[in-house]
Amino acid sequence: MGKRGSRRKSAESLGTNDDDSVSSSSADMSKLTLASGTEAVQQDSSLDSWLEALFEKRGSTREKALSLIIEAFTKNLQHQFVENNFDTLLHRYLHSIKRGSAKEICLAARAIGLLAMTTNEDKAHELLEESLCPLSEALKSGSETSKISHIIECLAVITFISDNDGEESEGVMQIIWEFICQKTGSKSKLSPAVITTAISSWSFILSNANGCCLNSKNWQEAVSHFSTLLEKDDRSVRNAAGEALAILFETGCPKIKKDSADAIQQLERKILYQVEDLSIEAGGRGSNKEDLGSQRNLFRDLLKFLRDGSCPETSMKIGGDLLNTDTWSESIQLNLLKHFLGERFSKHMQENELLRSQFKFTLMKKHMSSGEKKLQKSQFASSHKKMTRALKKERKWSQLEKSGHFAACDSEW
Repeated sequence: MGKRGSRRKSAESLGTNDDDSVSSSSADMSKLTLASGTEAVQQDSSLDSWLEALFEKRGSTREKALSLIIEAFTKNLQHQFVENNFDTLLHRYLHSIKRGSAKEICLAARAIGLLAMTTNEDKAHELLEESLCPLSEALKSGSETSKISHIIECLAVITFISDNDGEESEGVMQIIWEFICQKTGSKSKLSPAVITTAISSWSFILSNANGCCLNSKNWQEAVSHFSTLLEKDDRSVRNAAGEALAILFETGCPKIKKDSADAIQQLERKILYQVEDLSIEAGGRGSNKEDLGSQRNLFRDLLKFLRDGSCPETSMKIGGDLLNTDTWSESIQLNLLKHFLGERFSKHMQENELLRSQFKFTLMKKHMSSGEKKLQKSQFASSHKKMTRALKKERKWSQLEKSGHFAACDSEW
């Protein structure tokens, strides 16, 4: 029988009902239990079985196998299994991206992100190079919100993990930028959920690229477009746009031509107006008090940052230690990876050296001294002194006066 028999056995163990949802995979866990510790051999056997099932023709069988592999990779780091099966895993995942249903593509995209987090640096870079084209092509077909969001987030994660030299980051950011600007060529309008995911993913990559992906023209175009998104009705889009602006101002504008300086100052004044308004919004655009409170807190932090350079500080427990952040870049990296890994984020941060090495912060990081912080704030405040003074002057003369809108994204990068 050989491999064919093995695959048939794998398919039978996973079931073949096309109507079964991915969530039904939990029922299979009674037969194919994820083990740990002394049950590692049993777990390896299960992983082998699920990998074999990815060769099956029936889509529902592959979907169940992917969901079980994802659960195993999220629960524990599968370094040995990946070392032995990296090429096969990647090729089967990419086969699902090219041939699978929308549901299978969502699962495969997530599995690719987890594979990048579990392998070594060389293999992670190989994964990025081999995955870019199939993932980009998959974005062009269909308009399912979940599928697009999963692929975009996958692109962000594998670029963050794999692109240490920044060679691929600019190209990936351009792919995502087309969704932020809704310039994908699709006749259907993108949902707020897709736009929010695209903005967060774009910011996530930029946070790790140290601004090297943007020239002054790109930077100004991005700031202008995110400024227009601050006026959207959807709060999640506004919040994501606010965080993107924070990253852009934190990385700083590349060398500005003299003829652009006035336009940028005007744009900065407009954004200060917008940020201040959103930090004190009374409601009206949404009735959820918790969401409104989150928006106010975000834009208060952003307003303070724009005025004096103060970044919000956060900390979370990782085992017996604390993971501290004190820049917008670190905060955005933390939030997206927490979202991607869910409740297993802490375990991955404790045990996954590749993932930890990619962060621009470490456990129990030594913070700057109070003197260093004062110096940083002073330098930032000096660079924004004219902008703040102009804001106060205009506020004094007319509370209702607003700067003109800027055209959104008319040019390609």
